[in-house]
Amino acid sequence: MTALVLRQGLLGPTARRLLRHPSFVLGAVLFGTVVVLALAAPWVTEVGPNRMAVRLRFQPPGEMFLLGSDNLGRSMWSRVVWGARLSLLIGAWVVALNAVFGILLGLLAGYFPRLDGPLMRLADALMAFPAVLLAIGIAAALGPSVTTVIIALAVVYIPRTARILRASVLVVRELDFVQAARAAGATDGRILRRHILPNCMAPLIVQLSFVFAYAILSEAVLSFLGLGAAPTEPSWGILIAEGRSYIREAWWLTFMPGAAIAVAVLGLNLLGDGLRDVLDPRLTVERT
Repeated sequence: MTALVLRQGLLGPTARRLLRHPSFVLGAVLFGTVVVLALAAPWVTEVGPNRMAVRLRFQPPGEMFLLGSDNLGRSMWSRVVWGARLSLLIGAWVVALNAVFGILLGLLAGYFPRLDGPLMRLADALMAFPAVLLAIGIAAALGPSVTTVIIALAVVYIPRTARILRASVLVVRELDFVQAARAAGATDGRILRRHILPNCMAPLIVQLSFVFAYAILSEAVLSFLGLGAAPTEPSWGILIAEGRSYIREAWWLTFMPGAAIAVAVLGLNLLGDGLRDVLDPRLTVERT
């Protein structure tokens, strides 16, 4: 009941504050543009991403090729837009796995003291490695593929999500309405589902927005190193890796996919900043 009242009472004001927050609005516009182009890729691209026209290789950005053409005469506009689909797909899967397993581990560790130690020591062991290096190691062990990238990035970022949720659970479980529910005979599962999790959603949503950005950037790194998608896939990291050999005579081969990564990651970071500013009550108290 408390969580339901909280959601109903804050949904309207929260949405209004988000729409008035400049970082959130700008981030939504940037990332929304990337999402729309990715979903509309079959209709906004003139040819397929692997359609070759060797006689038109290294055409600069212009009327014939909006973002230029590569060393095989393929349209960079098509390859960048279709690459957005792959990056968003991988990012969405990583966020989904973080949402499921990060929530599960965070709730168990924060609510049950006996599970807190073993779960958090495992999380600490995984977080002891730099995120990209751990992802590279997992991807190298499993072999390059889109599925491998998703698994590697999920393993890297789930412990971070679990720790953030655990910290919120440790606070919420001691609040009066949780103690009242426990005294009324509510089961642990009901308390976690109805009272604790809904009141821990704000930091979780913010974290998942940042995980999406990290996943897009890390996928580009893995693909650049040859540990991500297949070479025939128009991944942003693969496009940069292919273009580095021709950077002097065709600067757009690396600049265009790099700019796409920058726009997507910047949009998600601005979204996360806006969500944090609006949803974190401590920041609101500090400002007042």
